[in-house]
Amino acid sequence: MEESKNKKEFKFPHTFTILFILIVVLAICTYVIPAGNFERVTDAATGAVSIDPNSFKYVEQTPVGFFDIFLSIQKGMVEGASVIFLIFFAYFWVYTINQTGSLHGAINSLLRMLNGKESLVIPIFMLIFALAGSTYGEWDTIYGLIPIFVGLSIALGYDAVVGLAMTGMAVAVGFASATTNPFTIGIAQSIAGLPIFSGLSLRWIVFVVMVGTSIWWTMRYAKKIKRDPMKSYMKGVDMGAMEINRDDIDGVEFTLKRKLTILSLFATILVIVYTSLKWGWYIDEMSATFLLSGLLVSAVWSIKPNNIINNLLKSCGEVIIGAFVVGVSRSILVILREGNILDTVIYTLYLPLSNLPSWLAAEGMLVFQTIVNFFIPSGSGQASAVMPIMTPLSDMVGVNRQIAVLAYQFGDGYSNLLWPTGIAVLISVAKVPLDRWYKFFLPLYGIMFVLMMIFIYVATIINYGPF
Repeated sequence: MEESKNKKEFKFPHTFTILFILIVVLAICTYVIPAGNFERVTDAATGAVSIDPNSFKYVEQTPVGFFDIFLSIQKGMVEGASVIFLIFFAYFWVYTINQTGSLHGAINSLLRMLNGKESLVIPIFMLIFALAGSTYGEWDTIYGLIPIFVGLSIALGYDAVVGLAMTGMAVAVGFASATTNPFTIGIAQSIAGLPIFSGLSLRWIVFVVMVGTSIWWTMRYAKKIKRDPMKSYMKGVDMGAMEINRDDIDGVEFTLKRKLTILSLFATILVIVYTSLKWGWYIDEMSATFLLSGLLVSAVWSIKPNNIINNLLKSCGEVIIGAFVVGVSRSILVILREGNILDTVIYTLYLPLSNLPSWLAAEGMLVFQTIVNFFIPSGSGQASAVMPIMTPLSDMVGVNRQIAVLAYQFGDGYSNLLWPTGIAVLISVAKVPLDRWYKFFLPLYGIMFVLMMIFIYVATIINYGPF
């Protein structure tokens, strides 16, 4: 008995620890893996950069040294600065709204309206966010909304995992189940020489199945912890200002001023969506919009300048881990790029596929894309890097190019919720430890991967083409 008490309980490493270990391992790999490069080709019309698949050649080794490991973290922070400040300003906006009591009042009003049917919030919002990810490629804006839905989820008697599933996971599943996502399907099909957004019918079926499966899994977990809160994976985790207790909101009235504040919240989101689609606004403009919206809410509620600064500093402190994770994750790509081994990894992974039968090569493409997404957790970046290779390969092994795009879409998208390089920012903003997330998500990913393989196989059977 004494021995068992004295045994140290295993503690899952912090996200930063995992990422730093990966950085060190990959730095060592730059001494072992031969350096190699593809030639990059720039499209004069669009400015898009892609790989010439026939141009791979080995080059002189450029290993990453001890000091360069730490230098890569600094460079990663600089390269990820736009996303880092997006997280800071988005949460400042949310934090300010939260300080006014508007969120508490809105949630209290929502609970009264639902009157025992709170669980409907889960499928409704998951469907909305999934559609946003699938159609116009929603992703970065979700960072600002995660804290809102984490608080809502806790107030409903669930936990932060449910809040993250309602937002970050829903967007990611929709992004992967891409119907008209311009950042993945649009780029991949243009490189493959396919009609843009062709093959839509099968992708809508994929969307329904994958989103439906994720909603079922989330509601299953939510029902379990509603019945017994001790079964929550978030037990013992301090949620800080994100935690909204039901008792704290019961007496908060949803006044006209608070209604207008919540209306401004939705207006801000609509402005970002419209300007992104119409004027091509991206992360920098989104950050400025969040900052401006936070200041406008502060002005309407007559918050003094010193208190506005305090709110900004406190809100940044709340999400500092999520912001730093962005930079540390980017440093992995810096290591691969400066060690000149990224192209070698891609080249080595794709070579075995050329010797497989067509249906197995198609499944191999899925595995290939899933592995590559560990190294390049960017939809457009991965499309530019691997689709120039996958396109001629699919021709050689007798696989329709549309299937190669489907394999890229699956491998790039769903594993964003699996690999630490993809999920780290989302879980950090939601304050969900990586091991708690894996308890929830890994079984679901197993189910989804089987579904991906089935869809790929069906695509080969029906000769899924540009229709």
